[in-house]
Amino acid sequence: MPFIPHTEGDVRDMLAAIGVADIEALFDEIPRELRVQGLSGVPAAAPEMAVLRLMAERAEADGRYLNFIGAGAYEHHVPAAVWQIAMRGEFYSAYTPYQAEASQGTLQALYEFQTMMASLTALDVSNASLYDGASALAEAVLMSIRLHKGAHRVLMPRTVHPLYRNVVRTITRNQRVEIIELDYSHESGTTRIETAAAIEGDIAALVVPQPNFFGVLEDAEALAGWAHSRGALAVGVVDPLSLALLKPPGEWGADIAVGEGQPLGAPLSGGGPYFGFMCARESLVRQMPGRIVGRTTDSEGRPGFCLTLQPREQHIRRAKATSNICTNQGLMAIAAAIHLSLLGPQGLERTAAQCHANTLALRDRLAAIPGVAPVFTGAVFHEVALRLPRPAAQVLAHLRRERVLGGFELARHYPELGDALLVCATETKTETDLQRYALALERALEVTR
Repeated sequence: MPFIPHTEGDVRDMLAAIGVADIEALFDEIPRELRVQGLSGVPAAAPEMAVLRLMAERAEADGRYLNFIGAGAYEHHVPAAVWQIAMRGEFYSAYTPYQAEASQGTLQALYEFQTMMASLTALDVSNASLYDGASALAEAVLMSIRLHKGAHRVLMPRTVHPLYRNVVRTITRNQRVEIIELDYSHESGTTRIETAAAIEGDIAALVVPQPNFFGVLEDAEALAGWAHSRGALAVGVVDPLSLALLKPPGEWGADIAVGEGQPLGAPLSGGGPYFGFMCARESLVRQMPGRIVGRTTDSEGRPGFCLTLQPREQHIRRAKATSNICTNQGLMAIAAAIHLSLLGPQGLERTAAQCHANTLALRDRLAAIPGVAPVFTGAVFHEVALRLPRPAAQVLAHLRRERVLGGFELARHYPELGDALLVCATETKTETDLQRYALALERALEVTR
């Protein structure tokens, strides 16, 4: 809510009703040495009008930056209607539904979301969202382990988003899961599956990023085929927008597909909230985490919606649960359903095609600058890795001074790539934007010489 409704009198009455002297008494189980004595970095309270004016002044001082960073969070156009509809009280204030009869509108919207995601990925079933793309991958790994009793090894290419790999390790660390990383070709930027040939014994799954963290398109069909030849599942990590142009994971052999839904209607807003999605073949549905909404009829034959599967620990025996997820991102999933329905198949395809075209145009424009060249030879979707003749961190710092967010420094997670930069151009960029970046980069390389 946008304000705190309790007056001092309300607070006194509530404290008296529960029999405590003050609010501090509610936290007496916390040792005093662990309590924060004031927030030195937080200014004193101010009236709403003064706060709004301060925020406007700060925003004006910041100015508008031209953003070419991708790396897992992408600047796409979100039609105004998406959040005008999603913020209606029926959706905006509704928590994850438990009693279907009280939440038919929310359940129907989530059912439509599942239908769209299953269609987009060419797989049979979708759940009603997960926390984010990284935790969705971790859940897919655990799902693969459950489906392969006795196999506790999962092959994870280094071309998977590095933060996703960190989350997977964190979640699986104490569950006897062994994550084996596969290296990539320093020429093409794709996974070297031949490095897995020497691995003996059972493998539960091979993770297949498409496109991968470098923006490069993997030979997903070959990777999935290799996984199946070893009796393992193929787990696709996909960009949902790219599926408007690329072969969907269900057609190239993925058994499970996960990813970050942020490109579908969620704006860039300080890192969230976003949502993860998961789709799978119907034969695997009993091991899926999260919730699945189904369509049914009541005793009078009227259509209705219900939670068909609820595999969390609150709903079935604790140790038998397939998930301990205690919430999902229902509102974001509903926004994605609205976004997809507004764009439609043709609009989604046009958006993806414009992203691809802008990225190729940016790559060619920047590669014309002396010393700048693509790092990899593989085909890309809407991100590309470029090698610079100067340290990437210095170049990015100079670009920021010109109000250009020039990309992601790959050396932060791939030291061997040295001065490489990952840049992204979505449908929001114009020819003028691309030219502005190119000129700013030329100046940055000259200054940092």
